[in-house]
Amino acid sequence: MSASIEPGTVKRALSAHAAIGLLAGAVLYILCLTGTIAVFYVEMQRLEQPNAPEMAEIAPEAVQRGVENVLAREAQEGLPATTHLYVHIPVEELPRATITTDSNAFHLDPEGNLAMPEMIEWNDFLVHLHYTLNLPSLVGITIVGIFGVMMLALSLSGVIAHPRIFRDAFRLRARNNAGVGLTDWHNRLSVWTLPFGIAIALTGALIGLATVTAYGLAESAYDGDVEAVFGPVFGAESAPDPAPAPVPDVAAALRHMASEYPEVRLTYAIVHDPLTAGQHVQMVGEHERRLIFGEYYAFDSDGAFLGTTGMADGALGQQAAASTYKLHFGNFGGVWVKIAYVVLGAALTAICATGTYIWLGKRRRRGIDEPRLRATWTGVIVGTPVALAATALARIVIGNEAPFAAIFWIGLALWIAGSIALAGRRRPLAEAPAA
Repeated sequence: MSASIEPGTVKRALSAHAAIGLLAGAVLYILCLTGTIAVFYVEMQRLEQPNAPEMAEIAPEAVQRGVENVLAREAQEGLPATTHLYVHIPVEELPRATITTDSNAFHLDPEGNLAMPEMIEWNDFLVHLHYTLNLPSLVGITIVGIFGVMMLALSLSGVIAHPRIFRDAFRLRARNNAGVGLTDWHNRLSVWTLPFGIAIALTGALIGLATVTAYGLAESAYDGDVEAVFGPVFGAESAPDPAPAPVPDVAAALRHMASEYPEVRLTYAIVHDPLTAGQHVQMVGEHERRLIFGEYYAFDSDGAFLGTTGMADGALGQQAAASTYKLHFGNFGGVWVKIAYVVLGAALTAICATGTYIWLGKRRRRGIDEPRLRATWTGVIVGTPVALAATALARIVIGNEAPFAAIFWIGLALWIAGSIALAGRRRPLAEAPAA
């Protein structure tokens, strides 16, 4: 491989690798760390709210009762009409029945009564931090998608910049002088996790940039209709009709699924535009040994089956789009796949952390010592898990209403500022002449 790459190409790739790494390093570190933790998002929900009712399954009639109870409660409270109502069906990983609307979320008991509000704000904060960096949805997810592209570029440019990287895949030099040991670990981890890193970066970029791409296509080709862009992939919404209507028959749709598709594992029931004449019901069902997040099964408001969207057997591009989510988050194949994702995710996090230290070390060996820049980077590396721990502590002490995003970002900024201030104090002391 080394004989086929020009030295100038290697040098330019190395420069590009360092430039992209400096620009993206801090954000990628945060994304990799939070993504690694979020692999166990479902399990952490149960840990955050351990007293919520749990059940192996729930009867269709109980789900129907829960939908009616939630809609009646929101009407009594004078809340705005919800556009979507989601029923989480109990599954092995999360054996809870939960109904979420635009305004509320409630756990159900096995009979379909409203047991308690869902209180998993810390978990939601963590996922939003990973998905959007706690920024407004469209802006945040687009930025994260761009960093996914940067991560992909880092993976590929890193291979080109080190022609011997595969030949030395298992070579670890014992000495640690001049940063050799750190560089070896960075390069070895990069090789060992390369397929995983490319998969995570590519799927992250696809998920992150899908929305802004859809908006661009909608403006240029569909007169601003975003649903027309997503319709061929995820199914089109039916025409809205705001005229009042009774609660849809979700139970009938559930009974149909149990009778006609017993092999499908239902995860969600979705009611679109509930209590209007334009309402309809969708069931989301996982297929065994498939990466797709699920197939959509459509029903009218009376529970009559209308058809599927094609996530499981439609066009290859449609199936591929439906497979990006499980591949990115590792929620397939059970607990051992999740453990593998955590180990590999921790390795990616370490790669992000060590890359900038290697660059700073090279500059120091050339006589360019930048203690404040090094302190800033150390502030990011140490401050991020400390700030996350502070948010978890706030969840325990303050509760579900704690301002987790503010605690994280302000805490991280203060930690970085403290690291820089300490570096500034140490330097004058180190340079002071001896008495």
